[in-house]
Formats: sequence, C-alpha cells, structure tokens
Amino acid sequence: MANTTFNGPVRSQNGFQSITTNATTGAVTVNATFGAATSVTTLAATSVTATNVTATNLVFTDQNHPTTAAINATATATAAEVATGYITSTSAAATTITLPTGTALGAAIGATRGTVLELYVDNTAGANTVTIAVATNGILSSAATDTAGSFGDLTVASGATGLARFTIMFSSATAYVFTRTA
Repeated sequence: MANTTFNGPVRSQNGFQSITTNATTGAVTVNATFGAATSVTTLAATSVTATNVTATNLVFTDQNHPTTAAINATATATAAEVATGYITSTSAAATTITLPTGTALGAAIGATRGTVLELYVDNTAGANTVTIAVATNGILSSAATDTAGSFGDLTVASGATGLARFTIMFSSATAYVFTRTA
C-alpha cells in the first residue's frame, strides 16, 4: 500500500491503529491503538531525519499524574520532583518552593529548545500559601507580572481554590520561561 499524505485533520469515529504486516506470512500485528480514551505517556526514541525531530524532544503530560511530589516546607524542588508534573503541599506555614535550575531540570527531562512541561501545584490540603520562586536559568514570562490573579501570580492559595498550573517552556536545553497558565 502506498503512503498517503493528508492536508487538514484526519478524523475517525472508531479510533486509529498502527500496524505492521509480515512480508512473508501476511500476518498483521497491531502496534498501537489510539481511541477516545487513549493517553500517550511515552514515545520511543526514534529520529525523523528529514525534519530533524526526535521523539525524545516531546514531553507529554499524563493528566492522571501517577507520581507526585510532596513539598511541605520551604525548599528547592529537585528536578525529579518537578518532572513528575504535580507537586502537593499540606503545610500549615507559608511555604516557598524554588524551582531547580534550568540546567538541572533540562537534564532531568531531556529538554531541548521547544520542550514544554506542565507543572501543577496542589495546595488544597494546605493551611497557608505556597509561593513558587524561579531559579537560575529560569525566567518569569515577560507577558506576566507577579500580581494576584495574573498569569505571573506565583502564589497558590490554600484550601478549595489552592490549585495552579504553570507552563515551563525551554528556550534551550538549559534555560526555561515560566508562566502561570491557570
């Protein structure tokens, strides 16, 4: 069968399958199935040389966050903690979480220019505020100002409204821009 190139979205009501066919026997093997409930969490480290893109440059956020990190006192978060994409805090005291350096975080997730990581901070069980501080090689987005209710707001309230989402966008393997997005 020939390759087909589409211009525009490809849609299906019943999902998609990636298959291979054995050249000798004709047996079909299903390699991956993509349906309405599909969640992509890992990719093989393959290279697309024509466009110079490697699968390891992509970061997919698993919205279920099977691994989380708990930071309940003022500290610098490790790159591994931030790489989970979900940090909880249950502190009774005001807490400042300093992000790791761009170099450390970039190395932990294999970042390159264009890599994006979503970071959720959950302070719903906390009794005081959590403040996020950006470290070396981390820059607060120029579109943001650090004022309450803005995309630069680095303070996460406690209680029922104590959820925040931040986007970390890498401009190189060692430097990122940090923006509050929810």
